[in-house]
Amino acid sequence: MHRLSAMLLMAVLAGPAMADEAAWDALAEPGTAALMRHATAPGIGDPPGFRLGDCATQRNIDASGRAEAEAFGNALREHGIRVDRVLTSRWCRARDTARALDAAPVEDVPALDSFFADRSSEPEQTAAVRALLAEAAPAEKLILVTHQVNITALTGRGAASGEAIVVEPTPGGLIVRGRIRPPRI
Repeated sequence: MHRLSAMLLMAVLAGPAMADEAAWDALAEPGTAALMRHATAPGIGDPPGFRLGDCATQRNIDASGRAEAEAFGNALREHGIRVDRVLTSRWCRARDTARALDAAPVEDVPALDSFFADRSSEPEQTAAVRALLAEAAPAEKLILVTHQVNITALTGRGAASGEAIVVEPTPGGLIVRGRIRPPRI
């Protein structure tokens, strides 16, 4: 009985780290990708009158967000995960996160843009991201940097700033294989 209690206590205490390791293992498998929420950017939404092409008008990642993204990129390398492409929303906080990963070439993908302020584009954008993932070659490793609303629409789950949801595309949709929490900075 004491051995079982000790094992349960260890599982509870080590749970998040073990869960992250299982998610890292899943991300290393062919045919999986990571949906990553942009790193910490203080506030919610965007300031009134923000302009997509002008970072000075947007909510942006801060120093801790930049450190989170850099640490995530380092963790990719430590886990031996070679990324082929990093796809990103055109919002500056997502672009800056994608670049700070320093994992692969970064490409803008409008389907990854936030629809927080206008939910009318959600069905079309979500379908486009699902199609992009379904059409990717199984050997191609993708990181998609986007926003919480997009991740929820795709997976039914929320994501903290800097968190990645590991997914596997299937003919029936996306299977969530795990979560990788942002590194503690």
